[in-house]
Formats: sequence, C-alpha cells, structure tokens
Amino acid sequence: MFALNQGSELDEPWLQFKNLLVRQLAFCVASPNILAAIPAELVLKHSFQLHGNETWARHFQNYHSRLLYLDQHPQELESFLHQLKSTRLGLRFEMFIWFWLLDQNYHSYELLGHSIQKIAGPKTLGELDFLLLNTETHKIEHWEVALKYYLAERDFSLACWYGLNRSDTLLRKLNHFSQKQFQFADALEYKIESRFAVLKGQLYLPVAHTQQVIPAWVNLKRRLGCWGSQIPAKTAAYYRLDRQEWICPASHLSSETAHWWTNGLYLQKGQNNFYMYRHAPLLTRHLNH
Repeated sequence: MFALNQGSELDEPWLQFKNLLVRQLAFCVASPNILAAIPAELVLKHSFQLHGNETWARHFQNYHSRLLYLDQHPQELESFLHQLKSTRLGLRFEMFIWFWLLDQNYHSYELLGHSIQKIAGPKTLGELDFLLLNTETHKIEHWEVALKYYLAERDFSLACWYGLNRSDTLLRKLNHFSQKQFQFADALEYKIESRFAVLKGQLYLPVAHTQQVIPAWVNLKRRLGCWGSQIPAKTAAYYRLDRQEWICPASHLSSETAHWWTNGLYLQKGQNNFYMYRHAPLLTRHLNH
C-alpha cells in the first residue's frame, strides 16, 4: 500500500488554478511549512520562528484575486521568472516568494531588501534572503526561505530525515538556520526584531512505516508522501513528474504512464498520492523493519 490516508481535511487551494506557474506561486504562498513546530531536540544557537498554518491561509485569501487574474494573464509572472537562469528548485521557490512580496497591495509587508550580503573586510559572513517591515506589528523581520524534500529512515528522529543528496539532512538544515543564517542582529542599518524560517516542500515516509510514530513536529496539514525502492504493483496508476512539478504538478497528466522506473517523484493518477522512488543500490542506509 503506497497511499498515505490523511483524510479530507487537507486544504490545497493551489490546485484550483490551471496555469502551472500560477499553481506553483499559489503553493509557495498558501502551503504550510513542513514543520508544525521547531523540534524540541534541536539545540538553538540563534532562535527563530515558524509561521503558523493560519498565517499562510490568510496570505492566500488576501492574494486570491491576484492569483485568479494571473491564471488568465500570466505574462508578468513568466517575465519575472525569466530572470532566473538556474534550474535549482530552491532558487525557483525563492523567486516565487520574492514575486509575492513585491505585490505590496496583497499583504502587510514592506520589502526592504533581498539577497543582502553581510561583509566584513574581505570576508563574506553570510547572506539574508529577505528583510521586511511588518506593517501590522511594526517590526523588522528577517526571513530565510527553503524548499526541501526529506525522506524519513529508521526511527524518524531529526537526524534521520535525508535529502536526495544524503549530506543534506533536516537536522543539518535546521542547524544551519540557527547557527549561520540567523546570526545577524541588523541589516541595511535596521535592527532585526523577528526571525522566520519559511521551510516548505514535502516530507516522505517509508512505505513500511506502520511501526514508527510520526514526530509531533511534522506538520500533518501538509500532504505527506511515501518513498521506497519497490515499484508499485499497479504501475498504470503512476506517472513521473517533471522536476519543476515537484513544487506543484500541472493540472493535466504531464507524462505517460511510468514503464521504466528511474529515481524521481511519481504521482498516482487522480489520487494526489506522491511516491519518491529510489533505486535500491543507491540506498546506503535501510529501514529497520
């Protein structure tokens, strides 16, 4: 069984749009963080916060009319994304967030700076993704944004969630937030008063996960996927997603039914169940059944 039944309570409003870029923009704005809370086992050097699910739901409602317009007239969004020469999904996600933040009529943030480098003499200390003035709280906020896909192994502890590059783990990313990215007290002559990690994407549980307890910090309001090295028995139900569709799939089937399975993300037709296939010889660690 490859499907994870999370019930019908999941709200995925980005699926209402037809244009792929607009669906992805809507996902970036509306989807909850993949973490419901900062894990208690994380040792914080510099503290930071996560926006709650209701915050992203409110942002989507405020932006809904704009998204409907872009769905019919996507040229402005297309032109903006043409600035991005890289194919990296994380940078694409950052571009979508940047586009939304520049739409100042639809949220309570004033964008003060983007990709702000902190330099001391010949040394670059780091870079801030976004510096914002929250016009509701009147506080200066520093946001770091990331789009991540992590596969759970073994006991589901924080160190056992691996990216597709196994040197990229959820623990390492959260430590990077705390130890490196949120180290700065000020930027552009503004004192930073609040720090937020915007961490979106998808988490994947192993196919045989019935004996493990999902950690409380996993956000169950965000759809979970499955991963494994087995090819589903009903292969006719799955098709392989294009890399850019990992953010949000197209509204139509974008490829033929999968016959030759290679590493990547697959979607079950009509079910919205995601399956990350990993070829067994490439797995250097295995689940404890």
